[in-house]
Amino acid sequence: MNADHLDQRGELYDEHPAMFKNNPLGFIICLLLIPAFGLGLLILLWWYLQTKSSRLSVGETEILYEKGLLSKERAEISISSVRTIRVKQSFFNRIFGVGTLEIYTAGDSPEIVATGMPEPNRVRELIKLGQNDD
Repeated sequence: MNADHLDQRGELYDEHPAMFKNNPLGFIICLLLIPAFGLGLLILLWWYLQTKSSRLSVGETEILYEKGLLSKERAEISISSVRTIRVKQSFFNRIFGVGTLEIYTAGDSPEIVATGMPEPNRVRELIKLGQNDD
């Protein structure tokens, strides 16, 4: 892999789900609900914590997906064992450049399902490149 794409921790991709881009209508409704006893602020705070509690990172050899604030759930997969990567994007997801990634190794259910991720097709390409380097 090309070292130009690596960040300071050696990851090719390291992102949290997007808030506004993933659900712009929900974001606008939250802003409109702020005058209603601060309800919009509470929803935005909960939503922010939800997005910051999930993280997908793709390194040169492994994929790591973490979620949870107080209790953590981690899934770590070797890039060489990935069988299928499915990217799901609605019309608005495509406009804003976000989507859902489903990563399969063996079996019929995905090992990792990451929703609202920025640049999902870039992640798919990075994983495919990692498989070709082996």
